[in-house]
Amino acid sequence: MSEHGVIAYVYGMVQGVGFRYHTQHQARRLGVNGYARNCEDGSVEVVACGEPQQVEQLIAWLKAGGPRSARVERVLIEPCAMMDYTNFSIRY
Repeated sequence: MSEHGVIAYVYGMVQGVGFRYHTQHQARRLGVNGYARNCEDGSVEVVACGEPQQVEQLIAWLKAGGPRSARVERVLIEPCAMMDYTNFSIRY
């Protein structure tokens, strides 16, 4: 299977609730590389690269609401070029 990448923009109450930490944990559990970072507009940007099935599982988790402490209102997905990430990190 070939790897692919996506950028997800997650909107709602997703900052200050451990969202990036929980996303990192979920991504590493699935074997997905990339990063999560807070954006100035209050959203969280998630770049996910890996096997299509694992990336889709992470996106489904985001759309289902992520961690219990968050309130996800919507998730916008865009394809992105594959980058050579070696793990899933939190960016500041």
